[in-house]
Amino acid sequence: MKLLITAFLFIFHFILTAQSNQFAGDYARSLSDEGKHIIEYKLTLNQNGTFLFHSYSKIQGGIPAETNKYGKGKWIANDNLITFSSNKKEDFDEKYTLDFTNSTARFVTKNPRDKSDKIVKTKLQFLDSEITWMRRIDIFKI
Repeated sequence: MKLLITAFLFIFHFILTAQSNQFAGDYARSLSDEGKHIIEYKLTLNQNGTFLFHSYSKIQGGIPAETNKYGKGKWIANDNLITFSSNKKEDFDEKYTLDFTNSTARFVTKNPRDKSDKIVKTKLQFLDSEITWMRRIDIFKI
C-alpha cells in the first residue's frame, strides 16, 4: 500500500511539473516604425515560478526619448491562464518598479488535435493588468 501511494504521489508530482514546463521560457515582442519608434517587451518565465520583465521604448520626440521599465515576481499556471503577482517587499527596488499583481495572461498554442498546416505561434496574451499598456498585448515565445 505504501508503495502504491508513493508511486501515485510521484506520478502526480511529475505531471504537475511537466505541465508548468510548457509555459516556462523566454517571450518577446518588438514593435517599430522604420527607425522612428521602437517598443520592445521581454518576459522570462522561470521553471521555479519566478519571472522577469523588461520593457524598452525609444520614441522620437518623446519625453524622455528612451525609457526602460522592469518588473519581477512570481507566476502560477492554472489550465491555460497564468497569474502574475509581485511582493512589494521582495520584488520592488529602484530598478524593478512595475507591479504585475492581478495580471493574467492566456497561454495560446496550436491544439495538438489540430492536424492542419495552420501555423500558430506560441504566445502569452495579456488579458488583464493594472499596468494599462499591458492589456491585450501578445508576447511570442522565442
